[in-house]
Amino acid sequence: MLLKNYSPYQLECGTDEAGRGCLAGPVTAAAVLLPADFESDFINDSKQITERMRQQLKLVIEEFAVSFSVTHLDPLIIDEINILNASIRAMQESIVKLNPTPEYIIVDGNRFKPILNIPHACIIKGDSKYLSIAAASILAKTYRDAYMERIHEEYPMYNWKQNKGYPTKEHREAIKKYGVTKYHRLSFKLLPDQMKLDL
Repeated sequence: MLLKNYSPYQLECGTDEAGRGCLAGPVTAAAVLLPADFESDFINDSKQITERMRQQLKLVIEEFAVSFSVTHLDPLIIDEINILNASIRAMQESIVKLNPTPEYIIVDGNRFKPILNIPHACIIKGDSKYLSIAAASILAKTYRDAYMERIHEEYPMYNWKQNKGYPTKEHREAIKKYGVTKYHRLSFKLLPDQMKLDL
C-alpha cells in the first residue's frame, strides 16, 4: 500500500503529468487533494495498472477526493516553452485550480517551480510511493487518453486511439505518409533520420 503524506501538513496535494514523450497531443497534468482518512489498496502508478482498472479508479478518486483538477497544454505551448516547462506549467495550473488551496505539494519527478509560495518536494518515482501522486497520475493518464481518443476521430490515420500519440513505428509511418497535423509537436523529432519529412 502506498504512503499517505510526505509532510506534516493536512492539505497535501500530489501532482503528476502524462504524455511527455508523445509526438502528438497535449501534455496533461492532474493535482489531487485526498482526505486524511482515504485508503486504497489498488491505487498505484498509472503505468502499473490496466486501462480498465484506471477507469474504475478514476471514478473512486473523483468521488472521494477533497479536490482534484486536470490541465491540458497543447502542442503550440509545448513547442514554444519546451516539454519540461510545459509539464511544470500544467502541474502548476492544476494546483491553482484546487479548492481548498493546498498547504504542501508533492511532485512526481525531480523538477518543479514553486507556485503560490506553497512549499513542495520533488519525489523520484513518487507515483509508486505516495497515494496522492499516484491518484494524480491516474487522472492525468485517463483524461489524456480520452483526449487522444477524441482527436483520433479527426485524424484516424494516425491511430491515436491505440498509440495515444507515442512514437510507435505505426505512428511514425503515418507521419511519413500523411505529414503532420495541428496536434503534432513540431519541436520534437517526429521521424528518425532515415525517414525524412518534407515540411
